[in-house]
Amino acid sequence: MSYFLFKRVLTLIATLVATSVIVFSALEILPGNAAQVLMGPDADPAAVQAKTIELGLDQPALQRYFHWLGGLTHGDMGQSYTYGSPVSELIAERLSLTIPLAVMAMLLTTVLALAVGVYAAARHNRAGDIGLMTLAQVGIAIPNFWFAILLILLFSVKLQWFSAGGFDGWYFEDGILAGLWEGFKALILPAVALAVVQAAILARFCRSAVLEVLREDFVRAARAKGLSHSATLWGHVLRNAMIPVVTVMGMQFAELLAGTIVVESVFYLPGLGRLIFQSIANRDLIVVRNCVMLLAAMVVIVNFVVDVLYATIDPRVKASEI
Repeated sequence: MSYFLFKRVLTLIATLVATSVIVFSALEILPGNAAQVLMGPDADPAAVQAKTIELGLDQPALQRYFHWLGGLTHGDMGQSYTYGSPVSELIAERLSLTIPLAVMAMLLTTVLALAVGVYAAARHNRAGDIGLMTLAQVGIAIPNFWFAILLILLFSVKLQWFSAGGFDGWYFEDGILAGLWEGFKALILPAVALAVVQAAILARFCRSAVLEVLREDFVRAARAKGLSHSATLWGHVLRNAMIPVVTVMGMQFAELLAGTIVVESVFYLPGLGRLIFQSIANRDLIVVRNCVMLLAAMVVIVNFVVDVLYATIDPRVKASEI
């Protein structure tokens, strides 16, 4: 197991370094000048040149890359050109919304997908299976931003149960987190909008995995020993079926972290997605670079966690690494 983890950690580090090179290079070749955007289109060329030197954009790309990489190793992400504050503070403030939103969406996705997938597999080729898989196919086809608009029309405009958008933040009163319920309510509809498509995809994977395990000999042996259908399904089949499902769940959580920009825009949520969008518009590349690198690192780390879970769930993975 230690050798398995050692190899995965080395792969993690190498992937992060390669990702940093790709992210930096991709943003470097984009047209435009941050100094020109900040000074305005009619600014004096000498003033623009002075601003370029002030921002350090006149330095060679390789020097700026190593300066950026060195700062990342001790948590210094630099200063935002547009906001005039440390990038790490901007990202931390926006992550306080994006991470809870992604976690809520992933929890909804997991609960819905496992319930639907197991139920459909247990009733293979019956009305329940066909009906649920038809709904899942519809769910896959629905764009989450369009579904988000439908949720706003129904629950915000017509029923007026939730606000149509905005987020007041998590705030404290007398040392107590007082804005928990308000923040939770503000994230319910966005989380549902994100979860529907992911749950539909995961439910189909879960159904296929459960059906495959149901055909195994040990399942028939468990039934022959007198275990009930539900006990066999939830106690023996589901754990083995989770091996491929965990991989998809890891990919989906990473996608939820990186793909909230559209839903955040629909609900006007000040999350990481909107920060990236605004920074691109303002040509604030230092913010964009750090945000993209952070999202890429999250994807890589989630995949690393999935690999470790693989070794925990499936003993064959550990045996193959010895």
